Amino acid sequence: MPISIQSTFSFTLPHTTDVLLQFEAAAIPEQRIVTTDTELTQAGHCARVPAQDEIGERIWIRARGNFEVSYSAEIELDRQLADLSALDRLAPHDTPGEAVEYLFDSRYCPADRFQTFVEDEFRGTDGGARIAAICDWMKSKLTYAPGASGPQTTALDSFIERRGICRDYAHILIALARASTIPARYVACYAPGVDPPDFHAVAEVFLNDPETDGGGTWQLVDATGMADPAQTVKIGVGRDAADVSFLTSFGITEFGDKHVAVTAG
Repeated sequence: MPISIQSTFSFTLPHTTDVLLQFEAAAIPEQRIVTTDTELTQAGHCARVPAQDEIGERIWIRARGNFEVSYSAEIELDRQLADLSALDRLAPHDTPGEAVEYLFDSRYCPADRFQTFVEDEFRGTDGGARIAAICDWMKSKLTYAPGASGPQTTALDSFIERRGICRDYAHILIALARASTIPARYVACYAPGVDPPDFHAVAEVFLNDPETDGGGTWQLVDATGMADPAQTVKIGVGRDAADVSFLTSFGITEFGDKHVAVTAG
């Protein structure tokens, strides 16, 4: 079943400024790009560079004045999904190099602050069963509240406030997973069913792959419950939201309009 994506956004740069964009669906084995079209306002400089973990691309622009982005695509997904609760945790010493960095604290996910909490709250669970237990806890304790957080809000802030948006839910899940010695990373994505429609954020956890001796598998998890992993289109991944924002400006920027529409079938 194809996923259709349309997104537009605009911003104004009062001075010549470098901006890093990441908004296109990643071309990776689990998702095939059937059609795609990207239109950008002409800029003094425009160049594509690989994104984190070679998942997707970022676009450098250097421009001034009003800048508009228009993107549309149709994506076919073929993602291998597993029963999360049945997957074991990999021992830390068995964690491959590419997943090790996702055990560490990051700007928005101070995992070490949650170690005592996860051992007390989720004692007796491990691996995918612990991730499932964390999601159940979040569902019962947190409130999805648009406008409840801002660019500086960390997982600890949202945990204390017990509310947030998809970005905050992903950060809390990532922090609690890492505190449980389970590698976890932030995934910027598109998905149908997100309310309100927008760029979405979920987590991805690294667990033992029962089909590969000693191997691991990244599994998508949306603690908000809005996105179906089978219909989620990855834009990019990172340690947290700081690594995979759709717009990172290295100067003064006035954000304009944004519109995102994602449909299945």
